[in-house]
Amino acid sequence: MKYFFQLLALVLFVGFATACGSTGEAATEGDSQTEEQIGDESFGAEFTPEAVIAYQDLSAKVTDADSMAITVRGKVSEVCQSKGCWMSITNGDGEDMMVRFKDYGFFMPKDIAGREVIMNGKAFYQTTPVDELRHYAEDAGKSQEEIDAITEPKRELSFLADGVILVKE
Repeated sequence: MKYFFQLLALVLFVGFATACGSTGEAATEGDSQTEEQIGDESFGAEFTPEAVIAYQDLSAKVTDADSMAITVRGKVSEVCQSKGCWMSITNGDGEDMMVRFKDYGFFMPKDIAGREVIMNGKAFYQTTPVDELRHYAEDAGKSQEEIDAITEPKRELSFLADGVILVKE
């Protein structure tokens, strides 16, 4: 049934694009993705990736005081090696965003570091306490020396995902 609705959406999209005189040019960043581009591995709640923004552009959209419902595309830098219960998204300059999953309702494969994902959920800033940062470092398989070096809480952009799609490689 899932594929029926995805196929129906694709047919409607193609029909609409044809009716509106689409030139067949490639989609730009922020446009919705077709099933061929995003793949068929999804986790958590199903969603249609529309108005997707790149992780690098996220911090400019989220204020320090509010959370924002949004769909974000980014590259996975780490995944919890214990269960797959969290992942980290990188922007390439050392600022990673912690991603947790709504109601602990789904887990990600542990071997997806380096893969692109599209996530639907809420972005927000939070201060993560030292004990929680150490716990994440332990889950990531860091050395005891690296874990002990964590001595300060960290103010960071975080994401609570209700659904995630792995982008085809």
